[in-house]
Amino acid sequence: MNVFEEKGITHLDLHGVRHNEAFVEVIDFIYQHQSEIPLIIICGNSNKMIEIVERSLNSNSIMFSKPRFGIIRIEKI
Repeated sequence: MNVFEEKGITHLDLHGVRHNEAFVEVIDFIYQHQSEIPLIIICGNSNKMIEIVERSLNSNSIMFSKPRFGIIRIEKI
């Protein structure tokens, strides 16, 4: 898991994160950085990882958009 800032937006890069760890990592990241929304989550090309992140966000009623494949933007908690 890699957290970095680019163009004033905090990013979470999930490359190297196991699928079974992603659900918790995403929620922890969002709540730790909630004052910095919008946030970006980089899922990469894994459909399964994208599904896991979307399920995690939906189960916590977090609003998001998908500006392009493999990228999820957190809009509102």
